[in-house]
Amino acid sequence: QVQLVESGGGLVQPGGSLRLSCAASGTIFSINTMGWYRQAPGKQRELVAAVTSDGSTNYADSVKGRFTISRDNAKNTVYLQMNSLKPEDTAVYLCNAHGVKRFWRDYAPDDYWGQGTQVAVSS
Repeated sequence: QVQLVESGGGLVQPGGSLRLSCAASGTIFSINTMGWYRQAPGKQRELVAAVTSDGSTNYADSVKGRFTISRDNAKNTVYLQMNSLKPEDTAVYLCNAHGVKRFWRDYAPDDYWGQGTQVAVSS
C-alpha cells in the first residue's frame, strides 16, 4: 500500500507565501507524475500543478508565475512553492501520485491521493 502525507498548509495573508510538501511512502518502484489539485467549497476539484519523473511541469493558468512545483525522485516527494497568494487560492490542496509502480514489471500502476491540507488566504 502507498500513502501520501501532505504538510505545509495554513493561514496566510494576501501576498504571502506557503510551501506544501507531499511524501509518498510504501512499496514504490517509480511514480510517473506527482501533482497538486485543489478543491474550494462548492467548486470542482482542479489541477494546480503537476511534474513528471523527468521534470516536465504543467500549471493551471491561474497560478502560472506564482506557484512552482518541484520533485525529489529519490525521496518520492513533491513540493509546491506558492507565492503572491490570493484569497481565491483558498482551498483544500490534495497531493496526487499518478502511475505508481510497485515493482519493475508492474503493468497495472495505480493512482493515489493524499488526505489534503487546508490553505486559507485572508487578511
